[in-house]
Amino acid sequence: MAMGSLEGFLNLDKPAGFTSHDGVAIVRRVLRTRKVGHGGTLDPAATGVLPIAVGRATRFLSFLPGEKVYRATFRLGQRSDTDDAEGQIQVGSPCAELGRELVEQALREFVGKILQVPPLYSAVKRQGKKLYQLARAGVEASELQLEPRPVSIHQLHLLDWRPGDFPEMDLEITCGSGTYIRAIARDLGEKLGCGGLMSRLRRLQSGPFRIEQSVSLDTWQGSADPTAALWPIETGFLHWDPIQLSPDMAHRWQQGQGVDVGSLTPASENLRVQGSDGEFLGLGHCQEARLKPLRVLLPDP
Repeated sequence: MAMGSLEGFLNLDKPAGFTSHDGVAIVRRVLRTRKVGHGGTLDPAATGVLPIAVGRATRFLSFLPGEKVYRATFRLGQRSDTDDAEGQIQVGSPCAELGRELVEQALREFVGKILQVPPLYSAVKRQGKKLYQLARAGVEASELQLEPRPVSIHQLHLLDWRPGDFPEMDLEITCGSGTYIRAIARDLGEKLGCGGLMSRLRRLQSGPFRIEQSVSLDTWQGSADPTAALWPIETGFLHWDPIQLSPDMAHRWQQGQGVDVGSLTPASENLRVQGSDGEFLGLGHCQEARLKPLRVLLPDP
């Protein structure tokens, strides 16, 4: 990709010790552009897939699918003010008597649509400020009366169990957007009566972006052409059914008009829109054979 056409998605493998905003700042500096955003916050201690949008791709971030896959380690018998090992850890109740079968049984209750209270140290806003800002100012969770929010846990697999006074387990979790994995560790520990926290987290997938196809920050920064790692915008939406428009229809659609597509109407409502030559034009919504723009890939000014 030429340096003159800085746009697309970067599938970054975020290292520990960096915030998601740090990742954005580094990409801005390396590519010398301000038009950069990320597709889903990762805590500083967490590693793994962090989708970064560059140029016109930033306008498509909100349409990326929210499903994510994580590999997490939970530790039972301890609690933390941040619900992970990065906070102030308090010993809960040593629980050497806990067995894998009992824990697996408890985990089943976290699969499906559940209600989850976000961690006090999180970016959720309350009273016009982010919760972690209020927490750092000394506000207690009891003062905020945090409301539980609906989240979706699609799959939760216990991969490994290591018994002891403070047993640890490795899990693979598939969930929807807005889910806090460390809150699952906290709530599991409370359900078992011994406390729990998350000691490690790695994101394996975010929407169409998988860890196997990601690039490490060091490798990317040290490459001769960092733009070569940018995916075309369209590759973020290959799971959307395509629809190909004639030149006249494409022209009107790109101007923000709805167009009648008649016999072109596919089964899906949300569509990846292409021109007659297959060029990606944006995303549209089709209802009753009329295709309306959701996001048009307008030329850079």
